[in-house]
Amino acid sequence: MIPVSLMLIPLLTGLATFFLKDAKAAKNFALLSSLITLVIAVTGIFYMQPAGLAFDAAWLPGLGSRFSLMTDGMGKMLCLLTTISFPLIFAAVYKNEYKNANSFYGLMLLSQAGLLGVFLAADALVFYFFWELALIPVYFLCSLWGGEKRIAVTFKFFVYTFIGSLLMLVGILYLYFHTTDHSFALRSFYNIHLGTREEGYAFWLFFIAFAIKMPIFPFHTWQPDTYEQSPTATTMVLSGIMVKMGIFAVIRWILPVFPNASADFANVVIILSITGMLYASLIAIRQDDIKRLVAYSSIAHIGLMCAAIFSHNKTGLEGVMIQMFNHGINVIGLWIVADVIEQQLGTRKFSELGGLAQKAPALAILFVVMALANIALPLTNAFVGEFLMFNGLFNYNMWMAAVAGISVILAAVYTLNMVQKILYGNTVAATENAKEINSNVQWVLVILVVMVIVLGVYPQPLINLTKDTVNAVMVNH
Repeated sequence: MIPVSLMLIPLLTGLATFFLKDAKAAKNFALLSSLITLVIAVTGIFYMQPAGLAFDAAWLPGLGSRFSLMTDGMGKMLCLLTTISFPLIFAAVYKNEYKNANSFYGLMLLSQAGLLGVFLAADALVFYFFWELALIPVYFLCSLWGGEKRIAVTFKFFVYTFIGSLLMLVGILYLYFHTTDHSFALRSFYNIHLGTREEGYAFWLFFIAFAIKMPIFPFHTWQPDTYEQSPTATTMVLSGIMVKMGIFAVIRWILPVFPNASADFANVVIILSITGMLYASLIAIRQDDIKRLVAYSSIAHIGLMCAAIFSHNKTGLEGVMIQMFNHGINVIGLWIVADVIEQQLGTRKFSELGGLAQKAPALAILFVVMALANIALPLTNAFVGEFLMFNGLFNYNMWMAAVAGISVILAAVYTLNMVQKILYGNTVAATENAKEINSNVQWVLVILVVMVIVLGVYPQPLINLTKDTVNAVMVNH
């Protein structure tokens, strides 16, 4: 019942939060709910049964769909990332004021329920249901609490994700009619044998849907604007956790179901991914806005993960698994810093900042550590994952790995340039009266920094947790 509880608590408490009229009560209730969910997730890591169906009940028997949940290492790890992230996000934005706070926090919790369902689903219709449950609250969060251009940006986000969801639904139904037992069960999908052409068509139906969500080039254009215009708490969910839905789905639903098409189109996907890495990195160098820089940086990191997946290499896949967790931790830390600066100073532009380290030394130290993790400095958590991913890509194609490696240099350029312009030099008008970060934010960043260092020095727990998934994918593929 642990997997069911993981989804039910944020789902029920999210619905209950809508009826809380006091803003502080809504904040506290959401934070308490997320902490309880975290405790259950941590308990589940140690006590949930080994990989296999953790829960199975009748749902839509007439359609051959059951409410089935799966507990392999990858699912557990991403559930852990989700349940760690939400209380940290709620604590970091605790002092922020949101109109209709009850609705804001209620939608955030509903999104958490959807994310957890996606990472545990072992039935295609259940997976699709939770995929939409995770996305729909984000539309409202962006459109109601976003920036000045939120309506146009949210519409673009909706169009992209709606098309992706529609393609995925068509793909799911196509595979359903090719199962021997007319079932939506994951295992039934794994046993499908399609012809070369049919498998190729189905592959692209799923891959485009997941590529939009990650996103990778050229399906990425919704992302920077959405990240910029969304309230920062929502951006943290989008960038830190929700993009992992796409990477997770490729590993869970594409590699084992379409092994031949995955091999046939590997070069195409890797070239698109590397193109996106270089393109996003070059654009990031030209940015004057913290949120847009971090958004393009995220595209580059996700591109490397996608390329490593299609290198069809065990080492690369291990790197992707642990990098999904580490990237979530790192990018949430950067978004928290961006939110602190915007809330306190009223700007996110590098050209209007400078000398912040003189006024907020604790923020400066914590920010520098998160920035170094973003460029995968050795002894930070991102280094291990990037090293394994590049190793896998190198074993697949040396020249592709060399071109992709250029993005590492570019990441150092734009990240260190951001740190230098914000923290160092003389103070300016915007930073002259800056203050140290409040205790809530400071403790959240300290927790993230500790995780960055600990997982950078000793990543073995994450590797052990995801080992069963890596082995299963390589065997099925």
